[in-house]
Amino acid sequence: MKKRWRNLFFVFGLAAVIVMLLTMKSDWPQVCSVLVQAGLLFPLVLLLWGIVYLMNACSFGLILKNADCQKVSFGRIFQLTVSGYALNYVTPLGLMGGEPYRIMELSGYMDRKKAASGTILYAMMHICSHFCLWSTGVILYMMLHFLSDSGKYPLGRGMIIMLSAMALVFIWVLYLFSLGFRKGFVVKVFGLLCRMPLVRRWAAAFRKTHLEQLEAVDEQIASLHAKRRAPFWGALLLEYLARVFSSAEYWLLISLLVPGFTCFDGLLVLAFASLFSNLLFFSPMQLGGHEGGLAIAAGGLQIPGAFGVYAALVSRLRELVWTVIGILLMKLSIRCGKT
Repeated sequence: MKKRWRNLFFVFGLAAVIVMLLTMKSDWPQVCSVLVQAGLLFPLVLLLWGIVYLMNACSFGLILKNADCQKVSFGRIFQLTVSGYALNYVTPLGLMGGEPYRIMELSGYMDRKKAASGTILYAMMHICSHFCLWSTGVILYMMLHFLSDSGKYPLGRGMIIMLSAMALVFIWVLYLFSLGFRKGFVVKVFGLLCRMPLVRRWAAAFRKTHLEQLEAVDEQIASLHAKRRAPFWGALLLEYLARVFSSAEYWLLISLLVPGFTCFDGLLVLAFASLFSNLLFFSPMQLGGHEGGLAIAAGGLQIPGAFGVYAALVSRLRELVWTVIGILLMKLSIRCGKT
């Protein structure tokens, strides 16, 4: 990537972080109070997410390795992983900053089509892992209801209808992912965009101009799935395990305040809070949705919503720290990268 593009991504990310700091709803005394209450748990949570990002980087590395890209070091892949997520956190609509940045950086090591197919495939695996996590949450909740005698996991008629509807939607979406992995999905996504208001003209013009390149990306994605199944499923499994492992954050933060809060409860809180906050994907860092989702998820497990808000604030600060780290790693790549 040209140095001026690296600088542009860096300045954008830095400006977004500054704006978010200036517009935080929590005042600084409250932030300090939350950090004091968290104590040594906060650096532990930061370390935990370092491990999560390592797992993400291993997944991304498997995909790139099987896209015939052998020149990228694991340290570089880790930097692209963290910096890409940092840009996604501060960008409205999610995958509008991190993915273009990764593609442009990887184009210096490999063919642009392979860089695009590998990056898009990894992004779709990350999204697919969310649906796998949410499906796990539905199944786990129903299992705990039948295995627990405490009444902690109520399953009334309304809850049954809601969980059943969610399960059907998740199964349908995962089926669509399986089709996309086998046949590619980039051209079809642009076909859908061509029917949507506001973006239809841009999408139609882009598809007409770059149809050959889009079809080539789909071929690369389908080829990775068909010819190299073990690394493909290994990468998807790593993404899913990273999501499950990240639930330890809520178990650590809430278990000390709520006796009887188990690691399974932490997974349920993560699953349902993540589902709620991702419905507000258009908001940078899912502001508001993250906190509300955790409060609702905690309340569903008969835990005071205040504990959910506390965990959400600590989690938000953790996201902010790792976002700053990701932006700073971009600056490091500017110094070390090609011009």
